Amino acid sequence: MKTLALLFITAAPALAQDLPPGLLSAELLPGWTTSQGHRMTALHLRLEPGWKTYWRSPGDAGVPPRFDWGGSQNLGEVRLMWPRPEVIESGGERTLGYHDELVLPIEIAPASHAAPVEPRAVVDFGICQDICVPVRVELQAGPPGPMPDPVIEAAIARQPETSDRQPECRIARIKDGMQVTATLPAADSARGDEVAMELADDEIWVSAPETHAVGNRLTAQAEFVAASGQPFPLDPGSLRVTLIGPDDAVEFQGCRVAGD
Repeated sequence: MKTLALLFITAAPALAQDLPPGLLSAELLPGWTTSQGHRMTALHLRLEPGWKTYWRSPGDAGVPPRFDWGGSQNLGEVRLMWPRPEVIESGGERTLGYHDELVLPIEIAPASHAAPVEPRAVVDFGICQDICVPVRVELQAGPPGPMPDPVIEAAIARQPETSDRQPECRIARIKDGMQVTATLPAADSARGDEVAMELADDEIWVSAPETHAVGNRLTAQAEFVAASGQPFPLDPGSLRVTLIGPDDAVEFQGCRVAGD
């Protein structure tokens, strides 16, 4: 796909002619303050029909959002609460992402409970149709509202379910990294047919998993490649596997190495 140069948009309202192709609007929603004193906000992207943006682990192609929170006030721990993605086929490639709109809930703990959280972020992300456009936006959330935002709550409800089970896995060295084969629990294998595999270190490149059924269990295999281009120690406890269906998704944290 053809890629355009990086475009930068500030937090101030942008005129239509200032927006890149495909992007209708980008904002941090005001959200609310939880009973624990955490600030809830969300990245809200509105795209033109037919355009897409990407999930946290889109596959071989795609650029997931990256956040720089350096301009925020009283920022503690930040947690992104990804709604389940859809499978998008374009130009012979399969990626995981969102058509037309993304509401990505964000929960921010304060560094100090004596002051409010004031979220401000520089966000880099990609949007694609026949062309792909890398975009950078500088966004600031307005004051929190008195009640939870139903738009954000609906996106939170679309997160993958977290399973207390673990896949079985085999981990092998390959020339430029590691290969992981994960066999999902039988109780969950029918819930989807698309699999994403990730490590806690998001600098590790991961191939789109190849999947096949073995009896009533789904098996997925992916390659993990570090910047060194060499095999590396891969902690099975840091592996995250997500099984995605059209209307359902389930997430597994860690895997049991076969034979353990």
